[in-house]
Amino acid sequence: MGCNHDCSSCSSSCGSEHDLHESLNQYSSVEHVIGVVSGKGGVGKSMVTTQLAVAMARMGKRVAILDADITGPSIPKAFGIHEKCKGNELGILPAVTETGIEIISINLLLPNETDPVVWRAPMITGTVKQFWTDVVWNQLDYMFVDMPPGTGDVPLTVFQSIPLDGIIVVASPQELVGMIVEKAVKMADMMNVPVLGVIENMSYFTCPDCGSRHSVFGDSRIDEIAEAHDTVVLAKLPIDPDLAAAIDAGKAEAVETNHLSEAAEELDRMLGKEG
Repeated sequence: MGCNHDCSSCSSSCGSEHDLHESLNQYSSVEHVIGVVSGKGGVGKSMVTTQLAVAMARMGKRVAILDADITGPSIPKAFGIHEKCKGNELGILPAVTETGIEIISINLLLPNETDPVVWRAPMITGTVKQFWTDVVWNQLDYMFVDMPPGTGDVPLTVFQSIPLDGIIVVASPQELVGMIVEKAVKMADMMNVPVLGVIENMSYFTCPDCGSRHSVFGDSRIDEIAEAHDTVVLAKLPIDPDLAAAIDAGKAEAVETNHLSEAAEELDRMLGKEG
């Protein structure tokens, strides 16, 4: 089929000069944008997003999370934020956590946060774009975009509409992880977006009695998968019941141990070299 020059619905990387990136709100400033993706649901992508944001904030960075998972938003709950976003003549004002992390999510705009979002794709993708164009982001060093799993409309919209510095792929040690990671990596390649690294969640469980490690979901293959795709393993995260309980209770910032501190420092080194 010939090109009809309508890039908005196309995932091909054809060398076209069309720039589909949406303009950031004129009163905003965002230095680096990192997408957090997964090939399937249930691997802890949103937990990884929250902990990366918390780690960056503890490093003294100005941080935000754009919750692009419109039909399954979870970021506000992780930080215990329930009040609605406000706006003024400049745009929509994001919610701010106790430690200063800025957040936008559909849950902060709905009349009731438990209301389901029963929208067709154009409304969902349009909302994601508005989170970039209409929100007043305050002099950010890093924005993390928490995407829904898979390679559908919303990830495609984020890849095309927001100028990503790169993505992080979140996976688990299960049997099909290689194929699932490959789908996410191939999509990034098609969209000319760098893969900054891979994070394996639920990699192991440490027995609280004897201190031994157990591979609950099987032996990890994440190192060979990362090598096959010419990227790095940023972290192998343990199953941490205390962290899970804290996030469920809206206390993502209160957990003293952050398993992603070194990953955040590595990301800062990577992107700092480019800045």
